Amino acid sequence: MPPTDQRGRAGRLVGRAGERAALLAALDPSPAVVLLEGEAGIGKSRLVAEVLAAGSPAALPLVGVCAQVGEPFPYGAVLESLRDTGPALARCGPLNPVTGALAPLLPEIAAHLPPPPPPTGDARADRHRVFRGVRALLAALGEVLLVIEDLQWADDGTRALVRFLLGDPPPGLRVLLSYRREHARSCPPLGTGFRPAPGMASAHIPVPPLDVDDTRALTESVLGGAAVSAAFAAKLHERTAGIPFVIEETLRALRDPHGAVHADSDAAHRLLDAAGVPLLLRDGMAERLARLPVTAARLAHAAAVLGVPAPAELLGTLAGVPDPRLGEAVSHALDGGVLCEVGAGRYGFRHALARAAAYDTLPAPDRVHLHTRAITMLSAVDPPPLVQLAEHSERAGLDEQWLHYAEAAADRAIELSDAPVATALLQRLLRAPALPAEHVDRLALKLGTVAFLGLDQRAPVELLERLLDNARLSAAARGEVRLYLGLLLLRADGGLPAARAQTERAVAEVAATRPDLAARGIAVLAQPYHGTVPLAQVRPWIDRTERIRAATTDREQWLWLTANQLGARAHLGEVAVLAELDRLPDSGATTGEQRQIARCRCNAADAAAYTGHLRVADDLLRPGLSSATDAGAAFVASTALATRARLDWLTGAWAGLAERTADQFDEYADLFPVASEFALVLGCLAAARGAWAEAAGWFDRTGAHTPRTAIAQVAVAGCAGLARVALHQADPVRAAAIAGAGVAVLRTKGIWSWSGEIATTAVAALLETGGPAADLVAEIGDGLAGRDTPLADAALAECRGRLAEHDGDVGGAVAHYREAERRYAELPAPYLAALAAERAALCLLPTDHDAATALLRERAGVLDALGATHDAARFRHHLRVTGTGALPGRGRRGYGNELSPRELDVAGLLAAGRTNREIAEVLFLSPRTVEQHVARVLRKLGLRSRWEVSEVDLAGGGPAHR
Repeated sequence: MPPTDQRGRAGRLVGRAGERAALLAALDPSPAVVLLEGEAGIGKSRLVAEVLAAGSPAALPLVGVCAQVGEPFPYGAVLESLRDTGPALARCGPLNPVTGALAPLLPEIAAHLPPPPPPTGDARADRHRVFRGVRALLAALGEVLLVIEDLQWADDGTRALVRFLLGDPPPGLRVLLSYRREHARSCPPLGTGFRPAPGMASAHIPVPPLDVDDTRALTESVLGGAAVSAAFAAKLHERTAGIPFVIEETLRALRDPHGAVHADSDAAHRLLDAAGVPLLLRDGMAERLARLPVTAARLAHAAAVLGVPAPAELLGTLAGVPDPRLGEAVSHALDGGVLCEVGAGRYGFRHALARAAAYDTLPAPDRVHLHTRAITMLSAVDPPPLVQLAEHSERAGLDEQWLHYAEAAADRAIELSDAPVATALLQRLLRAPALPAEHVDRLALKLGTVAFLGLDQRAPVELLERLLDNARLSAAARGEVRLYLGLLLLRADGGLPAARAQTERAVAEVAATRPDLAARGIAVLAQPYHGTVPLAQVRPWIDRTERIRAATTDREQWLWLTANQLGARAHLGEVAVLAELDRLPDSGATTGEQRQIARCRCNAADAAAYTGHLRVADDLLRPGLSSATDAGAAFVASTALATRARLDWLTGAWAGLAERTADQFDEYADLFPVASEFALVLGCLAAARGAWAEAAGWFDRTGAHTPRTAIAQVAVAGCAGLARVALHQADPVRAAAIAGAGVAVLRTKGIWSWSGEIATTAVAALLETGGPAADLVAEIGDGLAGRDTPLADAALAECRGRLAEHDGDVGGAVAHYREAERRYAELPAPYLAALAAERAALCLLPTDHDAATALLRERAGVLDALGATHDAARFRHHLRVTGTGALPGRGRRGYGNELSPRELDVAGLLAAGRTNREIAEVLFLSPRTVEQHVARVLRKLGLRSRWEVSEVDLAGGGPAHR
C-alpha cells in the first residue's frame, strides 16, 4: 500500500498491481460480487479507493462502512450507501411502489420515494418488503457499484440484506465486499451457506502482506524516493510482518524533529532492534498528538474513546470543543495525520491500531471522564447503541450500568440471532468478579442457550465448567447449565464421554423442574453415533425419546425431538423413516421452530448420505442448509456443510471440492464432529489422486485411532481409508489390523449400516492375509438384513464378488461385481461404481478380452473426468499390460505449446512437490518416461526449475500466466 498525504489521499500504489487488476477484471461484468479479504492494515481500503477512482463513469458508486463497535441494528451499512442517491433518483422515472418501504429508514431521500406502504403487522413480511425495496431502488439506479467495507463488523441485518441482493441481483449491480481475514473463520462474511445467484460473476481476492522487496519499495516511497538498504528493509519487514499500515506507522515513529527519516542510521536500526511494533505505533501517535493544538488533540482523544467514526459535531460535544473552534480543530487533526475522514462528514482513525495507540496516551482519569460523557450522550439516542453503552460503562468502571447495558445488548443480539455478539457479552459479564450472585443464574442460562446456537464452544465450555463449581450458581440452575455444558462438549475433540456423562446427570437433575429440557437431553443420549456406546445402551434412550415425542403438544419441542429421532433411526437403516420425512412442515411460525425444521432436514440428510440414499440427502440438504443459515443456526449449518462435502465426494461433484473442503476444515477446526468429516473427504480425494501420505494424514484426523471419543461412522470410514493406504503400501497385515479396528466398532455398537466403506477393504485385507473373510461377509449380511442401506448393500455385493474371485468362481465374481456396479451407479456413486467395474473387467480379461477392455476404457474416462488421477492411471496401466494401448483421447496428437492431458497430470504432481519416483508410482509410468514428461512441462511453461510449477495456473492446459 502507498503512503498517504496529510488528509489520507493515497500516493503511489506499491505491491498491489496484481490485486488491483484482478479487482477491476472481476467487477467488469454485471451482475458481479467480489470478496476482498485481508487482515487489519493490509490495504483493502486503498484497493477499494483504486477501484472507485478507476471505475466506469456509468456505474454509480455507493459506499457503506460497517462500524467496529457493531450494534445489532439491521441494514446499517447498506442504508448508509443509499443516503446520497437523491440526485440520481431525481433523474429516474417512476419508482416501484415497494421502494416506499425505505422512506422511514432513509429520510435523506424520502422526497424521491413513493409513500410508505402500511405496516403488515408481520415483522418478517415488513423485513422482506424492505429487502425488496432496496433491490428495486438499485435496479432503478441502473449500473451501480455497491461497496460495503469492513463486513466483519456488519450487523446481521446487513448480512441478510446483502445475501438477499446477491441471491437475485438487479442486472446492473456490482458488489464489492471487504472484510478482515482474522474474523472470517469464526464468522464467514456472508454465512457458511452463502452462494451467489446462478449467472452472477463472483471472485474472492485475498490481499496478502507485502514481501521484503515490496516493503523496501514502500519505504522508499514514504521517504520520498530515498534509497533504503536491503538490510533495513529486511529488518523492517521482520518487525512489521509486511503490513503496510504498520510499516507506515513505524516509519512515522522514526521521524526526527524536522520530519525526516534516516532509515539506514544506526539509531533507526537500534530502535527497530529494541522495540516491537506496538510500542512504535504508540510513540508515533503520541508524537503526532503532542504536535497538535489542544483542541485538535482533545478531538482525537474523544474519537479514540468513542471508538466509531462520528460527525464532527458529536466529537466536539464529547471533547468539549466549542462550535466556533470545531472546524479548525478537525483540520488540524486531519493535517497532523491523526484523524481521517471516514465517509461523508464522519471522522475517525485509519486503523484500529491507530485508535488504540491514541487511546493509550490518555491518562486514566481523562478516559473515565470521556467514557462517562459518552454514556450521557449515547443514552439519549433512539434506539440506544447498547453495545457502545456497555463498552463505555465498563471502561468507566460503572459496574451497575455495565451489567444493564451489556445484558440488554446480549438480549438484542439474541433476538437478531447474532450468537457471537451475545456469547461474547455474556461471557464478559459472567467472568466479572464484581458480578452480584443474584445475576449469575440468569446470565449462565442465557449463555448456555445462545452458545449452543453458535460455533465458539471452547471458551463457553471452560466458563460453564467453572460455574458448576461456583457456589454462586444455585442448585436450581445447576442442572440446566450442566445440560448446556454437555451439549457443547459433544462438539469438542475428545469430549464425547464427558458430554454423555454430563448430559445423563443433567437429565436426572432437571427431570422434575424442567421436563422439556430433560427431553432434549434424552434425545441427545439417543444418538447412535456417539463413540463406541453399544446400540443396546442407546436403544432405551431412543424409546424414551419416542414416547415423549408422541405425548408432547409443544410444536418446537416436537420438532427438536423429531430432528434427533429421524437422524438416529435413519442411521440405523430403519425402513419406515423416509416416509416420515413427508410429515415435516415447510416452515415454522417462530425462529425457534425454523431452526428445528432445519435440524430435521440436515440430520436426516446426514443419515441418508451415510446409508446411501444420496438423492434424498441432496433434496433434504439444500433447503436445510438455507434454513439453518437464515435462522442463525450456525452449528447446524456447519454440520450441513460437512454433509454437503461428503455428498459431493460420493456423487462425483469433485470440481473445487478439495479446495472448498480444506477451507472449511480450517474454518471449523475447533468443532471436531464437523472437522473430522471434512478430514475424511479430504483423505478420500487425496487417495484418489495417489497422494498416499497426504491421505493418511487426513484419515488420522477422523478419530480412526480414538473411536471411543469420535463420531462412529466417520471413525469407521477413516479406518477404511487408512487400511487402503496400507494395502497400497503392500502391507496387508497392517491393513487387516486397521480395518479390523473399524469392524470392531461396528460389531461393538451392533450397527452394520455404516459398513459401506470399510467392508470391501476389510475383506480384501483378510483375503490377502488368510483371515476369516467369508465369516465377515456373512456377519455383514446378517447385520444388514431387513435394513434400508443402499450403500452398504452395494458394498456387500462387491464383497461377495471378492470371495467368489478368491475361490476361482470367475462367473460368480463378475455377476457380483456388476451387481455392485449397478447398485453404486443407482445411488449415484460413480467413483465407487468405476472401482467395482474394474474388478469385473479384471475377471473378464482372460475369457472376454474385448468386453473387459471396453469396460476399462469407459470407466477410465469417468475417473479422468472426476480427477481421480491415480485410479485413472491404473486403468490405463491395465490396458497397456494387456496390449490394448492408450485410451482414446490421450494419445500423441499434436498439442503444440499446450500441455497434453498426461503432461497436465505430471504438472499437477510437480506443483504438489512430488519427486519423479513418486510421480512414476502414481501414474504407473517408468522413471525415464516421467523425466521426459517433466522436461516437456518445463519447456512448454517456460520454466527453469520444477519448483516454479507451483506458481503457475495450470487451468486449461495451455501456457500458464505466472
